[in-house]
Amino acid sequence: MTGTPPECLRELAEFLAGLSYRNLPKATVDRTEELFLDWSASALAGRGAKPVRALERFAQAMGPSQGPCEILVSRQRTSPVFAALVNAASSHVVEQDDVHNGSVLHPGTVVFPAVVAVAQSIGASGSGLITAATAGYEAGIRIGEFLGRSHYRVFHTTGTAGTLAAAAGVGRLLGLDAVTLLHALGNAGTQAAGLWEFLREGADSKQLHTAKAAADGLLSAYLAGEGFTGAHGVLTGDRGMAAGMSTDADPAKLNDRLGRRWALTETSFKYHASCRHTHPCADALLTVMQTHRLRHGDVARVRACVHQAAIDVLGPVNDPQTLHQAKFCMGFVLALIAIRGHADVDDFEEKTLRDPVIREWLGRVTMVHDEEVETAYPQRWLGKVQVETMQGVVHEALVTAPKGDPGNPLSRDELESKAMRLAAFGGAATEDEMRGVITLAWNLRHAPEVRGILPGRSESGVNVAAGAAP
Repeated sequence: MTGTPPECLRELAEFLAGLSYRNLPKATVDRTEELFLDWSASALAGRGAKPVRALERFAQAMGPSQGPCEILVSRQRTSPVFAALVNAASSHVVEQDDVHNGSVLHPGTVVFPAVVAVAQSIGASGSGLITAATAGYEAGIRIGEFLGRSHYRVFHTTGTAGTLAAAAGVGRLLGLDAVTLLHALGNAGTQAAGLWEFLREGADSKQLHTAKAAADGLLSAYLAGEGFTGAHGVLTGDRGMAAGMSTDADPAKLNDRLGRRWALTETSFKYHASCRHTHPCADALLTVMQTHRLRHGDVARVRACVHQAAIDVLGPVNDPQTLHQAKFCMGFVLALIAIRGHADVDDFEEKTLRDPVIREWLGRVTMVHDEEVETAYPQRWLGKVQVETMQGVVHEALVTAPKGDPGNPLSRDELESKAMRLAAFGGAATEDEMRGVITLAWNLRHAPEVRGILPGRSESGVNVAAGAAP
């Protein structure tokens, strides 16, 4: 017998199932197009990464040799589930995909791979894709907030709440009603997983988190559409996600101002190519360096004042041995800021990882817990540093909105420049091809179909037609 969902979850499911493009505010549509571009470029930048190559080979071995859906990094076509699997992994490699502060969730890397794959499979329009993506963002962000700060200490929210986000987006695209969508969320919740232990050992599992979240969310929605039931109490029940994964879950977060608060528009774009927890202090250090015209040799010590979650995630990585660990090392990221003035995607390479100047400088950085920063988190991610010079002078800076936050946004020109850099880094698209992706993104709402984001390539590398794209 199916249980009765709590009122807050029932209201969320009804809202998601009833979401229509004509009711979306223009600001939400505009932001979804921007998020689509940012996700596409992040996915292209993951080309060639070891975990992505492994998942590509898995898709080739287990999936069909042809299909309606793009694997962006290879231009191969496959089924929806395998396209979602690989595209979700590749878009989370270079740490440039979007993030929502309050839920500490990277929604784009799990929602877009799933809804784009299904949209390509069923021939959905660009406006339909935008509506589905909005549903996925709204669900994932609210579920991430519901699970609370305690959840994030052990669980990678993008892998857990992200599975339900993907299910919600695909469910909306398939036109599931509210009851069936609840079953989809139940199916997704029982598969939701992702543990932070991988980071301590430099393992590849983070890409598995996003790959499985997108693919399992897609699976959950399709199964629900076939009458496969899921637990309505998967979030709030005695043996649900909150019971096993959180000590501060707040059910009120699930239906907070539905239809009035568009959580998607609160999502931030990542400016630096590193873990988001490093960004506020990176911006604050850059402010000090520029304001006081300091060079890296002028700095004796840096105190990075952070919230506890930053210590939990970044604290284990003091001596990064892989490029991915370097992106989660506060000292390494701040060393790049001090020495190069930026921490771009091109700054994270093997020779940089072994650079003795960077290695020496990162030892000058200490993370300390700060009550002001802690109190603001996760709604606001404050950047606060204390920089002591070789002469003993201490300079301080406080950044209240890191670059890329809604309060300090990237312009469309800046998003285009970022997209071009990411495509060039991965080598997955030419400049002309990426300009085509940009044109598609800025006109996504008008696209009759989204059959192809990029043109296909033959074995010789020559472009071939890959379906309709405006």
